[in-house]
This record gives sequence, structure tokens and C-alpha cells, in this order.
Amino acid sequence: MSMKPLEFDRRYGELDQVISAYVGMPADDEPDRPSEALRAYLRHTWHTRPWALAMAERQIREYARNPPGRLRLSLGEFYPVPDVGLPESAIQNWLFVIADHLQRSIEEGEVPPPAGPRTHWEWHARFPEVGQFLGGWFSQDMPDEFPDHDAAVRDYAASTNPQLVARLKGELQELLALDLEESDYALALAELGMEVDPPRPYSPSGWLAQLLEGLGGFKADYGPGSVTS
Repeated sequence: MSMKPLEFDRRYGELDQVISAYVGMPADDEPDRPSEALRAYLRHTWHTRPWALAMAERQIREYARNPPGRLRLSLGEFYPVPDVGLPESAIQNWLFVIADHLQRSIEEGEVPPPAGPRTHWEWHARFPEVGQFLGGWFSQDMPDEFPDHDAAVRDYAASTNPQLVARLKGELQELLALDLEESDYALALAELGMEVDPPRPYSPSGWLAQLLEGLGGFKADYGPGSVTS
């Protein structure tokens, strides 16, 4: 019988967040050097959920000390570590190395300075609504579904909860505040799920700025009887 969601989160919820940061990234942590994946997790979590770091350290260390047997794994009662490119015999030591890095970061107050995302996981962790918007409305099927980019934006604005639209606007402001090179903005759009080019004649950052301005003029329809000033 699989573990219920509440019990899973209590035991492995933050461990799963850490391991997710390694998707597509090498698990090449060393005792004196965290991997790029772990640095991304630390950078994002320190600035958004610093209290979760201690939870991650505890869950990872406990899991490493008491790795599940095959029977418990088959019953779904333990967290199965995804394939991170390491042999099974190396997983336990790798988890201890991660836990040690987390402990050191917490105890020494090693808060990474703010910086732009550097991994696929970090882009989506930092800009989740931008990822939903670009991946949902600007996939490779967008030209078959909408006549142009503006039509896709209007469809998003009309069909999405106004609070989520406001969240998207905030994330777009933060994304533009990174002040990246155009090539890096193009990479950011691709990492966040956009599979079509920005409309001509806009550069990637120019389209984001135009998008933000357009969303700023969107007003939700609250139905009959709503009061507007």
C-alpha cells in the first residue's frame, strides 16, 4: 500500500525537493564542493524558504542512515531515489555528503548572494507562473491554436484567475530585473517552456516588457453587478 501524501511529506517531502534539483544535472558533489544542482537548491531555498533547509538536512540524513529494503520500496512505503547517474552502492555516501553541505550552510550562515537561475530546476522554482504561462500557451502548437502571440496572451488573461495573472506580472518584473543579455533571456524563455520565437520585431526581453505592459491593462470581468470606478 502506497504511503499517504501527508506521511510522505513528513518523511520525504523536502528530500524530494532536493533530489528534484538534480534532474538533468550531474550528482558530482564532493565533501569540499557542492554540485551546481545543490548550489541552485541552496540559492533558491535560502531566499524563499530558509526554514526548509534544516528539514531537508534531517530527512536526507535519516534516509541515508536507514535506507529502505526492496520489500518496503515495492510496497511504496519509502522514497525511491530517482536515477541520478550514480551506482546504487554510492547513493548512501552521496546523501551524507549532501546532508553535510546543508548542515554547514545552516550552521555557518552561508547565504548565497542573489543571482539569476542557473539550472532548469531553479528557473521553474523561481518563476513557476511564467513557466505555466509559457509552457501552456507558447508550446510548439501555439501557431495552430492562435492566430498570433497577442491572441494567446488574451486567452491566458481571460481564462486565468486574476490572482495568478497578478503573480505572472510580478514574476515578469523580477525576470526583467535580472538585466540579462539577450542570449540569456532567450535561454530563459526556452528553459521556462517557450517553444516558439517572440513575435517580430521584438527581442526576448523586449517581448517580455511588452507582455508585462499589456497585462497591466488587463481588467478582470467579475460578472453582472460588479462595481467599477
